[in-house]
Amino acid sequence: MVDSDKVKDASKGALIVLFLVTMIDMIGFGIVIPFLTYLVEDLAGSEGVTEVGLWVGLLMTSYSAAQFLFSPFWGSLSDRIGRRPVLMVGLIGNTVFFALFGLSNTLAMALGARFLAGVFNGNIAVARAYIGDVSNPKQLATRMGLIGAAFGLGFTIGPFLGGELSAPALRWETFQNTIFETYPYLLPCVLASVLSTVSLLIAIRNLPESLTPEMRKVDTSRTWKKQMKNMYANSKKMLGEGSIALIIWVAMLFTFGFTIMHAIFILFTGMPTVDGGLGFNEADNGRIFAMIGVTGIITQGFLIGPMTKRFGSRKLLTFAALLTGAGLVLIPYSQPEYAWIHILSVTGLLSIGSGLFQPSSSTLLAQFAKAEGYELGVVMGANESLGAFARILGPISGGIVWVMTSSGTYPWDYHTAFHLCGLLMLCSALLSLKLSDAELIDANNTNSSQEE
Repeated sequence: MVDSDKVKDASKGALIVLFLVTMIDMIGFGIVIPFLTYLVEDLAGSEGVTEVGLWVGLLMTSYSAAQFLFSPFWGSLSDRIGRRPVLMVGLIGNTVFFALFGLSNTLAMALGARFLAGVFNGNIAVARAYIGDVSNPKQLATRMGLIGAAFGLGFTIGPFLGGELSAPALRWETFQNTIFETYPYLLPCVLASVLSTVSLLIAIRNLPESLTPEMRKVDTSRTWKKQMKNMYANSKKMLGEGSIALIIWVAMLFTFGFTIMHAIFILFTGMPTVDGGLGFNEADNGRIFAMIGVTGIITQGFLIGPMTKRFGSRKLLTFAALLTGAGLVLIPYSQPEYAWIHILSVTGLLSIGSGLFQPSSSTLLAQFAKAEGYELGVVMGANESLGAFARILGPISGGIVWVMTSSGTYPWDYHTAFHLCGLLMLCSALLSLKLSDAELIDANNTNSSQEE
């Protein structure tokens, strides 16, 4: 039997494992960004495929699409069999499918490997549910911030590794006449697999189960089909009413607006200065994204705890959405002679805002889930699914708006897509105001009584 007192006082080893799981999930998402287009061009050329852009889009969206479909499944499964085995399965899947993607010799194989990697990387929701299991209300925001910091660190490291380790045979003699010359994008994928394997070994040793047998919701009489149907029914119900639904929709609007920026940011910074852009190159943009990642890590790792104690998660949620929206709207209003000062300032705003938003929304979800009697894994799974759906729609929407308006005249020009980001952030902030402080006090009181 699991010792509930020990579970409530989670070991540092368990928190380190959760940090690694989340970080590796995001490394796997970002590591392909620098070389994905070149991989598709190589495979498409050998297969006589001309729709390179379509296949790049399919590979980019397949990962988030898989997370959208399977995050509720992993969350619900962890409520029944425990968090630990689900997280273990995810790490094993990461090890296999990261390497398989690097070994892809057809477009279909690359698409399948990328989709399956997304399936097994749906366990970020389980990691957050684990945090909710083992944390009291005072610990919750800081520990959710730890997961958020891992999220930001992984997304910072991933693209860097993907770019630096691609085509190693062209840069280092050691890799010539090896498998890495035949498969030029295998090395970064192997590194991701190795990191996942190391995390698995650490998890076997240092990750205790967070749910006692009495806390698990197990019904062996239900078939897998019935379990899936019930899981999605629960998720759909949560999206339709109550405080939990409100928080999930606030987070969805925030993610939607933020991920539009992923598609249009480099389109703007790379534009010639005569057209209103900044004329940045790949290295310039890499430095900017590194700064965004580092600022996010500092915010989620060190600032979220003290700020939550001072202002509360609900107020931080609204403030974070407004701050991020301001940063996004101001991005295209830069002058070339002040480009670096301006761009670092506004991306600093959006990075701090995003760093405050993610752990605050997760904290509120955990508090209300416990207060309203929902299974925490299902709640976090539904939240991750809608977030993944927003990550699918955001870049596509941003690209469409950019194509339609970038060559027009103000305000319907390259500023428009950034204005859309700000509008979605404003909607997120306004919607968060519907969550009353009275409801939050009731939830906190309920959680405190449960802890006692």
